[in-house]
Amino acid sequence: MKPKPTIAVLPGDGVGPEVTSAGLRVLEACMPFESREGLVGGAAIDATGDPLPAETVALCKESQCVFLGAVGGPKWENEATRPEQGLLRLRRELGVFANLRPARFLGLPTPLREGLARHADILVVRELSSGVYFGEPRSLGEHEAVNTWRQTAEEVRRVARVAFTLAESRRGQVCSVDKANILETSRLWRRVVTEVASEHPDVQLEHRYVDAAAFALLRAPQSFDVILTENLFGDILSEEAAVVAGSIGVLPSASFGSGPGLYEPVHGSADDLVGKGTANPTGAMLSVALMLEHAFGKPQLARAVESAVVETLRETRTPDVGGNATTDQITDGVLRHLRWSRWSADSEEEPAAHADWGV
Repeated sequence: MKPKPTIAVLPGDGVGPEVTSAGLRVLEACMPFESREGLVGGAAIDATGDPLPAETVALCKESQCVFLGAVGGPKWENEATRPEQGLLRLRRELGVFANLRPARFLGLPTPLREGLARHADILVVRELSSGVYFGEPRSLGEHEAVNTWRQTAEEVRRVARVAFTLAESRRGQVCSVDKANILETSRLWRRVVTEVASEHPDVQLEHRYVDAAAFALLRAPQSFDVILTENLFGDILSEEAAVVAGSIGVLPSASFGSGPGLYEPVHGSADDLVGKGTANPTGAMLSVALMLEHAFGKPQLARAVESAVVETLRETRTPDVGGNATTDQITDGVLRHLRWSRWSADSEEEPAAHADWGV
């Protein structure tokens, strides 16, 4: 008998515990697993003074993957030690360098013309380990602040290979986003991405400046397949792509590297919703779908979860997307549709989709 896979669960702050609980209920309906809970973010600061305690790091490294809720909140905004520092450190400790943020039409209201949004299916692949978020030196003084934008060819190469590999199983298009007309780091980025493209002759590569890409995402989102970009640009563009889905609260993400993958909804801690029972669990549930596909090699179950989420959103929605349902009602709806779905629970022979991300 195979041992159950272990998942490190980091509920975090705000509505994080509520949405991770909903996500775990969905995962329980799909496969057996063992979960172990750890502290991160503001909850960890309050308990230990450290946004990422050593015990949490050890727990994550011993697990097959990590499921995170949210970090941050107004309580810690003016403190020297901030919850977000724990998330950045966690990414470094796990060695994750490629962040996947899919965005597609879910039938929700969107500011875009429905004809544009309906056919959009975008995957943003964001370099996660370098760029201006991590560059040194950095400083903040009374009259001057300094940040350093640093990038190596190997950092670009490894995330580009993830993007091109994923594009091969999608529509075969990669749009690489940079600012090569201004930034030296972007010139390196463009050169290395072009080199990686030669390894994937069946994938079409297009280069765009970030400002042009941002405009095109709103004008013609259906024209994008895989968007490959660096850390800062990816942070901004992936949240802009939320307009396709209708809300940032429904977007999932997965981060890959040399160790366990990190799965989390894109939304923040939403402190104003804590305890009301109306937090939108969709992003967490779709993150579970990514986990099923990439951590456990069960793409059929991943598709079943995605379909169950879409069907549920057609019937009932939380207040943030125009409804009046509770978190539990959304979760119950997804579980009901999962039971009705015609999918086989015997998926042991499905090939793992996450192989070689860390290579």
